[in-house]
Amino acid sequence: MELVTDGLRFPEGPVAMPDGSVVLVEIERGCVTRVLPDGSQQVVAEVGGGPNGAAIGPDGKLYVCNNGGFHYVERAGLLIPHGQPDGYSGGRIERVDLETGSVETLYKDGDFGCTLRGPNDIVFDNAGGFWFTDHGKTRRRERDVTGVFYARADGSLLREVIFPMENPNGIGLSPDGKKLYVAETYTCKLWVYDIAGPGEIAFTQGLLGPGGTFLYSPSGYTFFDSLAVDGAGNVCVATIGQSGISVVSPEGELIEFVATDDPFTTNICFGGPDLTTAYITLSGTGRLVKMDWPRGGAQLNYLNA
Repeated sequence: MELVTDGLRFPEGPVAMPDGSVVLVEIERGCVTRVLPDGSQQVVAEVGGGPNGAAIGPDGKLYVCNNGGFHYVERAGLLIPHGQPDGYSGGRIERVDLETGSVETLYKDGDFGCTLRGPNDIVFDNAGGFWFTDHGKTRRRERDVTGVFYARADGSLLREVIFPMENPNGIGLSPDGKKLYVAETYTCKLWVYDIAGPGEIAFTQGLLGPGGTFLYSPSGYTFFDSLAVDGAGNVCVATIGQSGISVVSPEGELIEFVATDDPFTTNICFGGPDLTTAYITLSGTGRLVKMDWPRGGAQLNYLNA
């Protein structure tokens, strides 16, 4: 791994931009930051709360899942999220203009009968809408039960599609856009769903689980965070605790595990020529690193890498 930059305050949501920069969020600082190829940093927007997953939409703006904030502890050189803060500002989806830094709230608590608690990760489909997970919030003796949502980028539709799930986190689409992958954090389970249409799932029949097909779960003391899909359809899931990226085939087999040195390895995205550069957020130590990846990433909708 090669260090791109450090000194970030729990970075997540990296987006590799066509100009070679990486736009990401700093959850603890409540801001969107652009990291230039030389490692220098520019704060793009101050959003407050807890900006989390991010993606470029059809209008070229950055759509941000804002979880409303975390309480943090610092231990053994790591910055660690620790439950819902006293100043929790509510979950929402925000739209950020990367040129001006202006921030617009697109969806928030109560919209269309849905209560957003802690939106976490996001992916756009080719119909102009986006899927996102709501990880929920954790309090001293209770935890939110949440699910997966679909929304239109124009602010006209917010729909809860999959419920319930156990703290869903990473989300991504297969290269052909026909399958939706969702990773649960605390169960450390990876699920796959067949997509019937924009914002529609063809649920499987069964007595257990959230109506999808169970794909993979590792052994040991591990948690799943965000994910990205490569061009071969493999699901690359950031894995906390074991520290690294679990690469899972569409058939549910672990192809490889790419180890890192930060237990809070949270996100991966692909950029560079042929999308063969993997950018990984090492959030506990506040670093963005990159490495050559053996397979190119899947092309994201509305982002010309």
